[in-house]
Amino acid sequence: MYYIGIDLGGTGAKAGVVTEDGKIIAKSTASTKGVEGYENIVKVMADITYDVIEKANITKDDIKSIGIGCPGSIDDKNGIVYYSNNIVMENAPVVDEMKKHIDKPIYIGNDANCAALGEYWAFKDDEMKNFVLITLGTGVGGGVILDGKLYTGFNGVAGELGHTIIEMDGEACSCGRRGCWEAYASATALIRDTERAAKENPDSVLNKMICENDGKANGKMPFDAAMMGDEAGKKVVNNYVKYLGEGLTDMINIFQPTLIAIGGGVSNQGDNLVKPLEEYVYPRVYGAGLTPATKIVTASLGNDAGIIGAAFLGK
Repeated sequence: MYYIGIDLGGTGAKAGVVTEDGKIIAKSTASTKGVEGYENIVKVMADITYDVIEKANITKDDIKSIGIGCPGSIDDKNGIVYYSNNIVMENAPVVDEMKKHIDKPIYIGNDANCAALGEYWAFKDDEMKNFVLITLGTGVGGGVILDGKLYTGFNGVAGELGHTIIEMDGEACSCGRRGCWEAYASATALIRDTERAAKENPDSVLNKMICENDGKANGKMPFDAAMMGDEAGKKVVNNYVKYLGEGLTDMINIFQPTLIAIGGGVSNQGDNLVKPLEEYVYPRVYGAGLTPATKIVTASLGNDAGIIGAAFLGK
């Protein structure tokens, strides 16, 4: 038997046929740009579901269940999208609508939670029951696995880890509060701080990199500049590690997971990010040196995490 996972985003949808052991054997994608109304978005998802079944050379009878990962606040028990600003849905009965197109067990969850579930299956062994994924992108997303199960809270919307306060009355966050972890540890925040540092240090290697890139900064530049010995780049990276590390320390103190995986574009720095984080986090966790330590790693599945995790919502 196979599972289908659908990763729905703000401008497109991706579907994959997933095996029992988490391998994707076929994929299909479609744009949702300009598609309005949840009924029409669901129709797009249904179309790529049938397309990916055909690509995998299987039949509908070979599918055990279908899972949908969707951004926003999700009622995972009743199959409803409470609210999603990325795809403009409010109280949308997505699962019931999808069942009009394909008669299979269908599940839905938050996209970051689905990514966490996918990464958990990639990393897990017989000993690992508790796991946290942190995704560093436009914001700071997250998902939590407790005792081998995705934790979503009583209302299905738990896991907004980026909206914990890291600095009282600090940087403005898109959620309306100030000082959220997201406002300091996201890729967006890293780029903001890179631009500020370059402006304050016009003779720096960092500023030169931005100028040579048509005035556009990215999250890779401060790490590259720091590796070249540039003081401005070093300062940005050190501050970033500090804020990311403070949040990771909080996550460890709250959940005590076996493993924390870091995903998103910034995680491509690999050991250049993980090693400094280990040096920052481990001395600061509660009971440092006296209790087994949570392992910090980079995520392994990339863009496939959401598809695999969504597929396994029904596993």
